[in-house]
Amino acid sequence: MTLMTKMFGAAATGLALTATAAVADPALIYDLGGKFDKSFNEAAFVGASRWAAETGGEFRDIELTSEAQREQALRRFAEQGFSPVITTGFAFSTPIANVAADYPDTKFVTIDGYVDPEANPNVLSIGFSEHEGSFLVGMIAGLTTETDTVSFVGGMDIPLIRKFACGYAQGVKAVNEDATIIPNMVGTDPSAWADPVKGSELAQAQISQGSDVVFAAAGASGLGVLQTAADQGIYGIGVDSNQNYLYPGSILTSMLKRVDNAVYDAMSAGDDLETGVQTKDLSNRGVGFALDGYNEMLIDFDTLSEVYAAAADIVAGEISVHDYSTDNTCPAVEF
Repeated sequence: MTLMTKMFGAAATGLALTATAAVADPALIYDLGGKFDKSFNEAAFVGASRWAAETGGEFRDIELTSEAQREQALRRFAEQGFSPVITTGFAFSTPIANVAADYPDTKFVTIDGYVDPEANPNVLSIGFSEHEGSFLVGMIAGLTTETDTVSFVGGMDIPLIRKFACGYAQGVKAVNEDATIIPNMVGTDPSAWADPVKGSELAQAQISQGSDVVFAAAGASGLGVLQTAADQGIYGIGVDSNQNYLYPGSILTSMLKRVDNAVYDAMSAGDDLETGVQTKDLSNRGVGFALDGYNEMLIDFDTLSEVYAAAADIVAGEISVHDYSTDNTCPAVEF
């Protein structure tokens, strides 16, 4: 079958689905920030596209332009017979909880969100151990810095992003206890995911304080961080997708969050999808760091050996990385 990915945009007046879906065609709803953010949303698109290419299947996807469209999009997809309906971003938790019970024959997936599995047995909540992957890139930063000062730029200031920052700081301190870590957030509302100018300004301020490695976990805002790092001759660290290619020689590595695999697996399962709660971590390769032709010359053998050993120890339970989201505290950095 010829690959045909059905895509449509959202108009200010609302959402209109003009085609009737075949039974069990999957659908994908991106979080604010855009499908091609080169990070979280784009990872979801890559996973869906891989599923379509390998199976000859079709999926429908949509980019939202406002918070108000979340529940509307979920209902329209369910009414048209799409299943599973897959969403990206924690902000879908409440909309899915509001909608799922009205469509018991539809499977819903929230990536990064959480929906009570007892109240909504047709929902799969997929979470990630971002703190584990961030610990590893923090080690790389701590072993690479020449100024003993590194930094972090997050998008929206929420526990999930502090989870990235805290894991990163722990990794830095594990190998360089004298290092200084400068954390900043772009903002406190969803616009923080799509403000590369503010991301750039924060990175510039951190560089002026001596940072020579900056980790960006900020959606499209992170692109401004990485560009500024490249322009100023310091290292950037990408997130979610492998962003090493964006500025060859300047991206030290990327913290991988395999949203692509989560989407691919959900689409592959179709209506046989097992609902409930899943966690993707180092043990099942749900998180990690990127090493490829763009950055393999930037990380020396001794650093890689130490990081790989730490990864094995985390999986074995010999190293425990504190998860900020469990108690809203971080032993390695103050916010």
